[in-house]
Amino acid sequence: MSYRSKFEIDVDNVPQVFSTSFGNSTVSIGINYNEAGDFYTVDLFDVQNNPIVTGEKLVYGKRLWRNYVDERIPAVDLVPLDESGKSNICNKETFGKTVFLFIDTVVEDNG
Repeated sequence: MSYRSKFEIDVDNVPQVFSTSFGNSTVSIGINYNEAGDFYTVDLFDVQNNPIVTGEKLVYGKRLWRNYVDERIPAVDLVPLDESGKSNICNKETFGKTVFLFIDTVVEDNG
């Protein structure tokens, strides 16, 4: 069986910021909700809390920060996906329920 790692984000507690590590890189990720447009955005900060990218819209099936070239951006694919196949949109109705922010690397579970 294979699986993707996902971030457990409490959408009832947005806006929120959390720290995470990718290899040797530690960053902070901020999650925000835009009520007028019914979408979520993500902010990326370095270890000193300096902004790298702010206001990146979460788009279903699209890798975050795909349009940026910056060595401070982690070399990992973060993608909002619904592994259940129930939705193909990322909004208040789906995010944190069936759509989650995944590290889009499939890991084999041999146990």
